[in-house]
Amino acid sequence: MKKLVTAVSTAAMLAGATFSSASFAFEQKIGVIDMGAIFQGLPQREQLTENITLEFKERRENIQSLVKKMQDIQEKAQRDGALMTQQQQLDLQRELESLKSDYQLKGKALEEDMRRRGGEEQNKLLLKVQKAVNEIAKSKKYDIILQSNAVAFFDKKDDISALVVKKVAKSK
Repeated sequence: MKKLVTAVSTAAMLAGATFSSASFAFEQKIGVIDMGAIFQGLPQREQLTENITLEFKERRENIQSLVKKMQDIQEKAQRDGALMTQQQQLDLQRELESLKSDYQLKGKALEEDMRRRGGEEQNKLLLKVQKAVNEIAKSKKYDIILQSNAVAFFDKKDDISALVVKKVAKSK
């Protein structure tokens, strides 16, 4: 009988410990961030766009001048085509083809370079965002921070995106 009472009381203690640890798991503080909203709200994003535009301004102007030259040649061919010799028309056509080829090559290279630089700058900004999230999580004692697109539902009071934007904006 004594063994039965001991076994029952031990089982009750184990069950109580299990339920208390299960309730402890629900006491975690969880925050949510919306990365899209964070990046849209950052003032550094506009500065990033301006910097990249300035960095590639000369190359863009070069490509625009190629477009202007191609338009001028096409206009000249239409306007003076009847008065030109066959050799002049052929030379004009070759020049136009050369400009088109140059335009395609330079345009593609510019797009790739701008995309690469934009990615580099966004990665730098992402590191600042991650640092801010970590600092907020530590200071506000969050156990877990999730991205909003990975959660089916969350209460807006758990969204710390505005805090992250404010912290990153101050860091400049």
